[in-house]
Amino acid sequence: MNIKEDIKEIMPEVINIRRDLHMYPELGFQEYRTSEVISNYLEKLGLEVRRNIAKTGVLGILRGKEEGKTILLRADIDALPLEELNNVPYKSKNKGIMHACGHDGHTAILLGTAKILAKYKEQLKGTVKFAFQPAEELPPGGAEPMIKEGILENPYVDKVYALHLANHIPIGKIGIRKGLFCAQADAFTIKVKGKGGHGSAPDKCIDPLIISTYIVQALQEIPAREIDPYTPFVLSVCKIQSGNAFNIIPEEAEIQGTVRSFDKNLAESVAKRIEKISQNIAEAFRGKVELEYQFGYPPGKNNEEEAEFVKKIAEEIVGKDNVIEEKPSMGGEDFSYFLEERPGAMFWLGSGNEEKGLNHPHHSPYFDFDENAMAIGIEMFVRIVLENLL
Repeated sequence: MNIKEDIKEIMPEVINIRRDLHMYPELGFQEYRTSEVISNYLEKLGLEVRRNIAKTGVLGILRGKEEGKTILLRADIDALPLEELNNVPYKSKNKGIMHACGHDGHTAILLGTAKILAKYKEQLKGTVKFAFQPAEELPPGGAEPMIKEGILENPYVDKVYALHLANHIPIGKIGIRKGLFCAQADAFTIKVKGKGGHGSAPDKCIDPLIISTYIVQALQEIPAREIDPYTPFVLSVCKIQSGNAFNIIPEEAEIQGTVRSFDKNLAESVAKRIEKISQNIAEAFRGKVELEYQFGYPPGKNNEEEAEFVKKIAEEIVGKDNVIEEKPSMGGEDFSYFLEERPGAMFWLGSGNEEKGLNHPHHSPYFDFDENAMAIGIEMFVRIVLENLL
C-alpha cells in the first residue's frame, strides 16, 4: 500500500474535477449539477449512493470486507453569491456566483479520497461514509437537515471528520485546535417604522433614519459595556437601507447585522438586549421596530482526543514543525452540528502560496488556492480512515 504514489497518480483527475466544479458554481440548495457530478463519480467507483438528501446533498457509502466502526468524512459543496475577478482558464461561468471559499477543493479532495479508499476496501474493517453537504454558506445550512434525514445512522457513525482549506496558512502546513474553534454565527434584522414625508418638513414626520442611527450607536455599547472584555464576542452592523430620494424622509429603514460568540446562553441574552434597546430608542422617537433574530450554527468544538489523533497524523505527513495550533475563529461553520452528535474533528489545510499570488482571503472575488494542497488533504483523510479501520 503506497498511499503517496496512489495520490500522485490521481491528482490530474482531482485537479480537473476541482476546476470543473469551479467553472460551474451553484448556491446553497441549488447544487443540482454539482450533486450529479458527485453521484455519478461515486457510482463509477462502486459505492452505494444516496441522492437528494436535504434537497441536494449526496451520501456515498463504502463498506469494507469486515464489519467494524463507521467513519464519516464531510465536504461542503456550495458556492457564494460573488462575481469572480480572477483571470484563469477555469473562471466561473455562472454570473454572480463563485467558489470563493474553497468548497470546490473540499469536494474534489473527498472524491479523490473515495477513489483511493475504494481501491483498498477489501482491507477495511468497517464502513466509510462520504457526506457531500449543501448550503454551508446559507444558514440554517445543510448539515442539520442531512443529520435529521439519518446519515449518521444505518450504519451508526462512530466518528466524524472534515477539513477546510486555509489561505492564511502556507501550503505544507496544517492547523488543528482542541476544543472550541469557531463561533456561533447569528444574524439579525431590525425593521424601523416611522412616518414619511417631505424633507423640508421634518416636524411632520417620524424619521426612521434618525432612529436607526441611534440604534446602531447603542448596539455598539453591548460589547463595549455589557460583555466581559476577556470574553470573545463580536456585534457588527453591516447594512442600513432606507429611502430612495434626496428630499423624501422615508417611511421605513432596515438594519442588518451579525452576532458572534462561543456561548449559546450569551447569544440568547444579547438577542433580548438588541430587542429591548431597539424598542426603547424607537419609542423615544415615536417610532416602532420589529426584530427578526436568527440563531446560527452552534459553536464548533473539536473532541480533544480526536483533535490529538488528527494532529498526530498531520505530524507524520507534513512534519511536526509544520503542524500549528490554530486560533479560534469568530466565523461560523455548520460542521459543528456533526460534532454535537459524534466525536470528531475539523482541521485546516494550508493552501496559501504568496509566491504564486494565491494568498487572497476567503470570500474575496480574487480567492484561489494552491491546488497542490489537495494531495495533502487526500492523504490526511485516507490516513484518518486507515488508522481507524485497519
